[in-house]
Amino acid sequence: MSVPYTTIIGLEVHVQLSTATKLFCGCGTRFGGAPNTQTCPVCIGMPGVLPVMNGRAFELALRTALALNCEIAPYTKWDRKQYFYPDLPKGYQISQYDLPFSFDGWLAISDPKERFPAKKVGIIRAHLEEDAGKSMHDEATGRADSRIDLNRCGTPLLEIVSQPDLRSALEAKAYLTELKLLLEYLEVSDCNMQEGSLRVDANVNLHIDAPGERLAKTPIVEIKNMNSFRAVERAIAYEADRQYDLWRERQIELGQPGGHKTTRGWDDTAGVTRPQREKEESADYRYFPDPDLTPVTVTREQIAAVRDQLPEPPPALRARFEAQFGLTPYDCEVLVSSGKPMVAYFLELAGLIGDGKTAVNWVTQDLARTLNERQVPLAEFPIRPPALAELIQRVQAGEFNTSKAREVFEAMLAQDLSVADAIAKLGITRVDESELVALCEKLLADNPRIVADVKAGKLQAAGGFVGQAKKLNPNVNPARVRELCLELIAKMGS
Repeated sequence: MSVPYTTIIGLEVHVQLSTATKLFCGCGTRFGGAPNTQTCPVCIGMPGVLPVMNGRAFELALRTALALNCEIAPYTKWDRKQYFYPDLPKGYQISQYDLPFSFDGWLAISDPKERFPAKKVGIIRAHLEEDAGKSMHDEATGRADSRIDLNRCGTPLLEIVSQPDLRSALEAKAYLTELKLLLEYLEVSDCNMQEGSLRVDANVNLHIDAPGERLAKTPIVEIKNMNSFRAVERAIAYEADRQYDLWRERQIELGQPGGHKTTRGWDDTAGVTRPQREKEESADYRYFPDPDLTPVTVTREQIAAVRDQLPEPPPALRARFEAQFGLTPYDCEVLVSSGKPMVAYFLELAGLIGDGKTAVNWVTQDLARTLNERQVPLAEFPIRPPALAELIQRVQAGEFNTSKAREVFEAMLAQDLSVADAIAKLGITRVDESELVALCEKLLADNPRIVADVKAGKLQAAGGFVGQAKKLNPNVNPARVRELCLELIAKMGS
């Protein structure tokens, strides 16, 4: 159902970079450590300490910015963003303000079901900053006490800020899905949303046709710290409805008295956003250059070196697989969205058997299903591409059909067998063509009524031969039985 407004959405995505140590000190970044065991005077801001930039973090950030088609600043600096939270003991966050290291990029999104037109979503900027700690509130037991874990203080975050180019919760989800996939291909973050490695803030407001051919804009609401795409979708849909109801009640517009930006939190259980605070403007943070950190310069040669090492991004992979292997857009989407390890497995398998379509069918169906059932990563899957290729090549050579091959596949998995051993274990033998012809001649002789039906044009009746043939010899190829029977009947004449 159409709605009488346009939803305007911009997303801010915080990505924890996969570094072994924090952004400005040597403390570890491992998730799940005992509280306050991965801290030092630098990351908790003790007087007299000096931070030193983690070069690996900057390299991962630069790789991401280039993959997002951003411009790279030749000179960038660090700024202190002043604010107080209990989990930020030094009272400021080291971030980047007016000179971010990258800006003006884009990310292309589309929908396989064409529910929205393909588009490029602008990237305003991507900048580095350090994370704060974590407050843990004991709301479940009702004791209402809170504890602070500073392990996360100083872990490197890349903040990716989009233009307000998104127009629906569906587009927002597509953007986040494509961005997460790109980050995983770049191997810059594990993107584990349950552990907080990827968090999303959504800025939402509405454009409404007002009387006098005027466009009314509702106040912008920033929905903070969502850690699932489902939550982002639900929060945006809820917030759009809430803002429209509020507009009809009060007619307050952005920039008017009462029309200031606000921050709300998403209550996933209740399915509502709840007010948190008025949105601070940049002046409220009293940014100033960090006096303890030197600016960073990046040369054209350094940018070119990082660009040369970028992996093939998901959109290019989809296009290549469609052109090189003749895969359908659906196959390409499923394969590429399955992740970089699955793509590597597919490429090795396709190269070994010389057939991309057969390879993608096995990878996206049998292999993916088995991984899901076993809940194991692909790296631990026991059947490697050479073994699966041998199995498929036996099908291609006519030793048995795909149905039998799947039985062999299951036997290999269940008993950790080689292809040859699984075939021997199942008693599968190749049926000679002359043996198969003799079998079909017997079937025709034993089933004159089916023969008559086929001669009368009822070709589906030939299916009756297949079931009987499999009872007589389980190793026959059903498709070849049907084909041979029809050929022999044709030779019999009317």
